[in-house]
Amino acid sequence: MRRRGRAVPAALVAALSLLPAVRRNGFAHGGPPAAVTDDRLSGAGGTAPAPDRPGPPPTGRTGEQGADTGESRPHAAPDRGAGRGTPRERLRAWAELLRVSALFSVPGDALAGAAAVGRRPGRGTALAIGASLCLYEAGMALNDWADRDEDAIDRPHRPIPSGRISPAAALGAAGVLTAAGLALAARAGRPALTVATGLAATVWAYDLHLKHTKAGPAAMAAARSLDLLLGATATATAPGGGTPGGGVLSDNVAGATAAATAAVVPTPGTLTAALPALPAALVLGAHTYGVTAVSRHEAQGGSTGVPLAVLATTTALAAAVLRGGGRSSGATARGTGPQPGGTPGQDLPGQDLLGRGLSERGLPGWATDPLRLLVIALTGAYLRTAGPPLLHAALNPSPPLTQRAVGGGIRAMIPLQAALAARAGAPVTGLAVMGLVPLARSLARKVSLT
Repeated sequence: MRRRGRAVPAALVAALSLLPAVRRNGFAHGGPPAAVTDDRLSGAGGTAPAPDRPGPPPTGRTGEQGADTGESRPHAAPDRGAGRGTPRERLRAWAELLRVSALFSVPGDALAGAAAVGRRPGRGTALAIGASLCLYEAGMALNDWADRDEDAIDRPHRPIPSGRISPAAALGAAGVLTAAGLALAARAGRPALTVATGLAATVWAYDLHLKHTKAGPAAMAAARSLDLLLGATATATAPGGGTPGGGVLSDNVAGATAAATAAVVPTPGTLTAALPALPAALVLGAHTYGVTAVSRHEAQGGSTGVPLAVLATTTALAAAVLRGGGRSSGATARGTGPQPGGTPGQDLPGQDLLGRGLSERGLPGWATDPLRLLVIALTGAYLRTAGPPLLHAALNPSPPLTQRAVGGGIRAMIPLQAALAARAGAPVTGLAVMGLVPLARSLARKVSLT
């Protein structure tokens, strides 16, 4: 009897000694918390998966995978408590969800579209910019809502899987922003609303289904092209829209001058108003296709061929923009476009004098055209922004460098839009678009582009 009495307290003491260890651990099953790498290239918390990322969630009380509470699933996004925190924390969470640092790549679409149809930016352009911003942000919110389960594994720091924003709030924001974008486009006229409706449908189709198919990059390219066409249509057809004068410069890529635009669009109010902007839209869409193709590998990395192919495409697009852009032969850059009746506007002050002086010094033909020099400078900025990150990602296809290539491709859209506007004969518009670069760069240091 004495031996049995001693055995019971000993067993009880041994069992109780295990309780502090479980309490210190803080996990129902005693597993360590999942590690998350700190990727300072792409914002707080990084987007690269941790090297020791655990596999499937541990078995729950019912014996099924992932059946336990949120405490045993550190990557799960708890609905309870989502959106809580200080106002500053909530504001940052929404800024990350909407990727506000990428917003500066949007206005240039409408401005380049206005230049492509030979019009100065006007009321319709402003409405198109507002509609584009709303639809772009709707796509960002919808993207994170659709990818919330995938992000819980690869990007647990994102606003939805981290519990800072609820899935319902993100989906609701996407719906409200889509409606606001269509309402703004409707104020620019029925043709603009038609283009905006196609853009919204493409955005929703991409986020909900096409993203994970082979048609994903093409859908994203179509969305960016439609965005430029929205600016062109709204500018040319909106009541009180932009007046002629974007430029009458020969455009080999677009294949139309502003005078030809006036002949194609005898009366505003039809979708044919955007036809002269179609080549510029295709250039921007091709760039977007490449950026989207690279982004499909940003979480895991491992692709060398895709960044190399996109780098070659980027170089070809730059050559296409430069080919014929700003050339003074065929047409001279004007301060104004064709007047009613087809009378060309006046030359820029000093244009002929400057060109004659440079020609007498035996300089190449492109050096006699200031607009041509501007197009070359803007195209060079495009290559400088997109090229090196793509090359680095090809040499070392790690997740951080792949993410940097994606971010570089997004930022490169701004100088590409500026170059397209300048080569259409709107240098002031091109310079205005380039003015967005410092703002985009500053905000990208605080909020990730990807």
